[in-house]
Amino acid sequence: GPCNECENCKAILGEKTIDFVEIDAASNNGVEDARKLIDGARYCPVELKRKVYIIDEVHMLSTAAFNALLKTLEEPKPHCLFILCTTELHKVPATIRSRCERYDFKSIPMDEIVDCLEEVLKDQEIAYEKDALYLIAKNSGGALRDALSILEQAIACSGKRSSGENNAVRADVVKDMLGLNEDESIRS
Repeated sequence: GPCNECENCKAILGEKTIDFVEIDAASNNGVEDARKLIDGARYCPVELKRKVYIIDEVHMLSTAAFNALLKTLEEPKPHCLFILCTTELHKVPATIRSRCERYDFKSIPMDEIVDCLEEVLKDQEIAYEKDALYLIAKNSGGALRDALSILEQAIACSGKRSSGENNAVRADVVKDMLGLNEDESIRS
């Protein structure tokens, strides 16, 4: 994993390098966008060992954009690495899929999500109930981004006490927010 301390990591995290490019294909899905990417890939990296292009939501590219990208994926430059990310692989043309290595990511274990949520809350000095974090993790579907979104909503729903202090992120608030029923009310 990244150390987040070396110059390369800092340049990537600070978005200060032209050798690491993340593109959202949902909003940059045309053939001209693909051609810009291909033109940039011709040049050698300036700071890093390789040029890395991450194309998020790649399934949103137009047919013409996929066709433009095909030649580059067939004969990639040795200094380039393309990472195509999608949650809808069936929408990526077979000609593209056949030229890629495929890695399926698994859901993050619930305990790891809870640990991350705890770290965020401690960093923000926000009190919490451990049960609330488990509810959030359980309802995130194993996705940390979703868990963080739910946590953000839970913090907002916690409101303020009359003394001005933030309420703790509580399990009952998370249940109400997510529309979860108590087991007893379901049984009755």
